[in-house]
Amino acid sequence: MKIAVIGTGYVGLVTGTCLAETGNDIICVDIVEEKVNKMKNGELPIYEPGLDILFHRNIEQGRLKFTTNLAEAIKDAQIIFLALPTPPGGDGKADLSYVLGAAKDIALLVKDYKVIVTKSTVPVGTADKVKAVFNENTLVEVDVVSNPEFLREGVAVDDFMKPDRVVVGTRSDQAKKLMEELYAPYVRSGNPVIFMDERSSELTKYAANSFLATKITFMNEVANLCELVGADVDMVRKGVGADDRIGKRFLFPGIGYGGSCFPKDVQALALSSKEYNYDFKILDAVMEVNQTQKLKIVEKMMKYYGGDVKGKKFALWGLAFKPETDDIREAPALYIIDELTKAGAEIVAYDPEGMENVRRMKGDILAFADNAYEALEGADALIIATEWQAFRNPDFKQIEEKLKAKVIFDGRNLYDLNKMIDLGFYYNSIGRAEVKA
Repeated sequence: MKIAVIGTGYVGLVTGTCLAETGNDIICVDIVEEKVNKMKNGELPIYEPGLDILFHRNIEQGRLKFTTNLAEAIKDAQIIFLALPTPPGGDGKADLSYVLGAAKDIALLVKDYKVIVTKSTVPVGTADKVKAVFNENTLVEVDVVSNPEFLREGVAVDDFMKPDRVVVGTRSDQAKKLMEELYAPYVRSGNPVIFMDERSSELTKYAANSFLATKITFMNEVANLCELVGADVDMVRKGVGADDRIGKRFLFPGIGYGGSCFPKDVQALALSSKEYNYDFKILDAVMEVNQTQKLKIVEKMMKYYGGDVKGKKFALWGLAFKPETDDIREAPALYIIDELTKAGAEIVAYDPEGMENVRRMKGDILAFADNAYEALEGADALIIATEWQAFRNPDFKQIEEKLKAKVIFDGRNLYDLNKMIDLGFYYNSIGRAEVKA
């Protein structure tokens, strides 16, 4: 199939590359000429494990191309994906200006039937708005389809190539046939392509992300209660997760969720619910708890240091909102940095992939290390904010030698409590007993 993907952000680039991998001819469109030229030369603008292999292979084989020319991209395309940003606007609602603007530009150019696919995460009713744009600006027949993405950063290639389900919102038989053909190579093992109406499809994405955010937040609340009653959240998690009605995933407590999806999707669903005069109380609570949880480590540190961290130096391991990505959007580490530096502390950070993004955003208020152990030099304590694999089994002897004091505040519960007792560290984690040196 010939396909155009409008937008080369995280979703657009993964979508275009993975569609090319099954033999489709893909043209990805972006308005930033410098970015397009870099991609043409094989430079990936994002970090995502496994994407580079597919990216370079499909460029070399001529199936993946990049352009700033929208007319060129859509001319022969049977399907046009809209993979554009929908950031929160000033009122917190999803900003559809990029999606609707691109729809109008396409509508003024189309000459024959196309399937227009909204891949961006959008509020209920967006497909109707996109269709209205085409009705106002062209006489050419098009079908507007909702096809939300369920890509997890860090494993997005696997998620696209082997999806647990594909959701497609359309009431058009012609569009359904094309989408079935497109996704057939990805569901050969029997996982479903679920067809539904457009509004149900749009709501499915928001509902899925909001449920997962709720599950994470609930476990964080349980962890906070564990600390008060003397229970161990790891034991509680295992006991709860063994119930197959609940499942083991998304039950790991920590310092809150971040990233490009959960924060804005939960907020957008809560706000769009209010447009229909429905008060989605659970989501309001989830957002409130998550904001508090991001600073749980700072709260613990302030208690340990008697409310005063001025002049203290801290090593921070982890900046990305989760491992295996360079995405720092709404990362808990950023909130920790702001609170501690505001209180007069000095921070030296290390992250395998996220440092350049943080440097551009906050480089004037913290320092960066070339490796994890360099960050520890002369620090009063170590803070862990992201659960990178490289942090799970460190050289504790080096940690002890480089830190001023054997103190670790762990927002991701990476280490065994008994081991920390044996090593003689002060160790404070989430929902577990405080280990005193």
